[in-house]
Amino acid sequence: MFRETDRRMEEQRAEFRREMKERDEKFAREKQEADEKFAREKQEADLRFQKTEQLVARVSKENARLGNRLGELVEAMVEGGILRMFKELDYEFDVYMSRYRFGNKALGIYGEVDLFLENGDIALLVEVKTNLTVDDVNEHQDRLEKFRLVADVKNDKRQFIAAVGGGVVQPNVRDFALRHGMYVVQQSGENVEITAPEGKPRVW
Repeated sequence: MFRETDRRMEEQRAEFRREMKERDEKFAREKQEADEKFAREKQEADLRFQKTEQLVARVSKENARLGNRLGELVEAMVEGGILRMFKELDYEFDVYMSRYRFGNKALGIYGEVDLFLENGDIALLVEVKTNLTVDDVNEHQDRLEKFRLVADVKNDKRQFIAAVGGGVVQPNVRDFALRHGMYVVQQSGENVEITAPEGKPRVW
């Protein structure tokens, strides 16, 4: 009877050792699989992060290039005779500033104008794009409204008129701007061409 009891106990111990071994092997397998999965996910995340960094760098470079291009367009318009051509349209602008910033903290209004021409009585706000769109024209109208509000707070009695310009201006965009009382400035070689709206330009 004792021998039978010892045999059963030995079988139980052997079974326990077998179960422990299987449990340890299962734990080791699961740990290895988890480590491999974590390594794969980390590698994929690192790759996505690297691609994101490359995309950000490319977008930043493109924005910088676009900003330089807009600056070149503004300079080209000035050098191409925009002051002289507006003088032929009876506007004697003696001051011009590029990237003219305006704002009012109390109103929460801030903005920037690509080209600002003035003579003390009247000022012309010009928005320049590489490829002018209808949305750009609408945004410039909103910009003029904000500029007028800021000017009124300062008791600025000058009149403001608007112009839009671009390296590329499609006929439908040009006509849209003209219908809304804006001048349209287009780069033409080394010079600029200015199209005036019918009748008087809109005044803000």
